[in-house]
Amino acid sequence: MNIDTMSAPNRKKTPAQHNQDDFPVLAFVDIETTGSNFDRDRITEIGIKTLVNNEVTEWESLLDPETFIPQNIQRLTGISPAMVAGKPNFNEIANQLKNELAGKIFVAHNARFDYGFIKAAFKRMEMDFRPKVLCTVKLSRLLFPQQARHNLDTIIAAHQLVVSSRHRAMGDADLLLQFWRVCEATVGKERLLAAVNQLVGSMSLPPNINQSAIDAIPDTCGCYIFYGEHNAPLYIGKSINMRTRVMSHFQSALTVRKEMKLSLQIFHIDWIETSGELTALLEESRLIKEQSPSMNIKLRKSKDLSAWQLVKDDFGVQKPILVTHNNLQPGVQENLFGLFYSKREAQGYLAAVAKKYRLCEALLGLEKVEEGRSCFAYQVKQCQGACIGEVSIDVHNLNLETALSLFKVQLWPFDGAIAIKDGDCMVVVDKWCYLGIARDHDELYAIAKSGSAEFDLDIYKILRKAISGSHEQHVIKLDSIHGD
Repeated sequence: MNIDTMSAPNRKKTPAQHNQDDFPVLAFVDIETTGSNFDRDRITEIGIKTLVNNEVTEWESLLDPETFIPQNIQRLTGISPAMVAGKPNFNEIANQLKNELAGKIFVAHNARFDYGFIKAAFKRMEMDFRPKVLCTVKLSRLLFPQQARHNLDTIIAAHQLVVSSRHRAMGDADLLLQFWRVCEATVGKERLLAAVNQLVGSMSLPPNINQSAIDAIPDTCGCYIFYGEHNAPLYIGKSINMRTRVMSHFQSALTVRKEMKLSLQIFHIDWIETSGELTALLEESRLIKEQSPSMNIKLRKSKDLSAWQLVKDDFGVQKPILVTHNNLQPGVQENLFGLFYSKREAQGYLAAVAKKYRLCEALLGLEKVEEGRSCFAYQVKQCQGACIGEVSIDVHNLNLETALSLFKVQLWPFDGAIAIKDGDCMVVVDKWCYLGIARDHDELYAIAKSGSAEFDLDIYKILRKAISGSHEQHVIKLDSIHGD
């Protein structure tokens, strides 16, 4: 560990002071780790080059990660288990590291990675760590916008930096210092200081997004879309305050693994304003199905929907009949239960209900048995015996209806189409199907008469919740205002 390459008198200067050219004290930091997950993986090496008064000090240390170093990481960094054996762990150097970084601007490439790992390590020790952070990816994008890319290898090639030890902490920290000197020589100290002040003020932004892109997002209700490189959709969300919600993603990226991964991949942000939260929910559902962003939970289209319908046979037994997509009319048909994306899912659900409530699989149609004989479930004490008369058919029917009741598909509670007022527009709905958005009465009736839409399970859930909850008082029956 090289802790003091600077003379004692110069070390006396407090880190919070600016140098003679009004630059803050800068700590160029790089780390090596066992992987990319700052909750699971650990730091194997830290290298810091501090710049103050045009003089440089160095601080570096190998660390025992106290966990396995994968072979691909060993090949990339050259750091093997033997090299870190006997070295201090993070806890042992934490106070020293914190003192070394105190009062300095934390400078790193893709700073969220290095800062995120070090912050997480301090957090595990219940130590607070909140330096000002400068990302050199952002600095490169700001000062050299003509460059197509701003990863470290591109910067090395573009500015002819001298590589001493790539993918080792001190070697990469030295590259950042070299890049800083290139910036200073190219744009001048005044412009560089202004860039630092601008970027440190927006330190929570992703490396490929500037403040003007955030400022353009309205703090109103709507959906926002994060795009990656080559305009690939990454994530779609909705909020009643879009800009605030977008910024919360980036703030969470400092501590939440998924948010950090998302933040590092964002290249572009788009948005769609909506008149209210309900329309935002409906638009979010549509966009996710349409664009299939890689980091959203995939929403399935309702093209193969099925449901169970209870129908009494000639013996008074309630029989679950599977109604498939072509014959399914949710909201119209009586005694529908479930709504499943496939026949297989429906069959699995009914089997699980039978087992949980000890229903007869023979009476449910899940097993064929000879008349007068018990089902297999009865033989293993998983059936109450309705198949052989130990439990009456009425009791079995009641148990089945009770078991399915939570999943009963609600009948459409209106005589026809309705409008749900949402902000300054109206959502037109009929039989749980979303027909469109109207902004006046003429448009509303035109949409209502234009035809039915295909039933969508996610839309059904959104509308059912809205009608019985947040928007219950905003439902307008169309026949009640006809002719207004």
